[in-house]
Amino acid sequence: MAVDEYSESTQAAPTPEEVGASYDEFGDLYGLILGDAAIHVGMWVTPGARTRAAGFTDLANLAMDRQTDHYIAALDLGPDDHLLDIGCGTGGPAVRAARATGARVTGITVSGSQVELCRARAEEAGLADRVDFALADAMDLGKEYEDESYDAAWAIDSFAHMENRLAVLRQAWRVLRPGGRLLFTEFTKRGEPTPEHLAVWRAVWTSPPPQTPATLLERVTTEAGFHLERLENHTDSFVVTGDLMDIFYREHHERILARYGAETTASMDAAMPKLRELINEHMGYFVFVVRKPN
Repeated sequence: MAVDEYSESTQAAPTPEEVGASYDEFGDLYGLILGDAAIHVGMWVTPGARTRAAGFTDLANLAMDRQTDHYIAALDLGPDDHLLDIGCGTGGPAVRAARATGARVTGITVSGSQVELCRARAEEAGLADRVDFALADAMDLGKEYEDESYDAAWAIDSFAHMENRLAVLRQAWRVLRPGGRLLFTEFTKRGEPTPEHLAVWRAVWTSPPPQTPATLLERVTTEAGFHLERLENHTDSFVVTGDLMDIFYREHHERILARYGAETTASMDAAMPKLRELINEHMGYFVFVVRKPN
């Protein structure tokens, strides 16, 4: 997670191997600064919502669970459906979807350590018969992921890592049945982030520079051929998540120092305030729900 000066590598999209290695190495860190229910943005701003929590981590987990529930409802999953979870993280959303709807879920990730955590989570929940996980590259799914074999798919905060988003969209198109829905979230650009901001984003989130919502929508509908059903702006929740990540980082600083050592922690110390500033001033967060035509 070293933050280099702005260079060509800052703009380059990460390879699947780089993303997997990042989660293998820094998975513990993400759990500390995001919460351990999942690894994605939480739904903090919901009209009429009331939440009781014992502490900040519990509050973060509740926010992520609330966001996952929103995604489950958006896809209208049922017990006869099979969901492909693209970039399944540590398995929280997949297990939650299976428990809530009775659906089957297949999760894929490029992180070997995440596959182990996911399988343990499914076993603990008593859902290993309906929820399975595998090491796979969403940009190039193998023959075991058959054409038109899934009723729905989602990619929660994972598209940002993809070296070739269009390839992922085309693979999702291939494995979805006609009429199947794909839900994905995207971190987007507001204004003009500085080169230093982009270097921090690349280092901390293992992601290329964010794009505008209009650019992403053009790619999804025109180049990949999906029909847009819903587009939701959840930027307010992302800003809160960015604030809490910085707070959690400082709260757990001694644990982080012990886990990662002085040199890596010093690099993180410099990066986290810049990441918070970037999210507050130059980032957006959108939820896309698209459908493969019948």
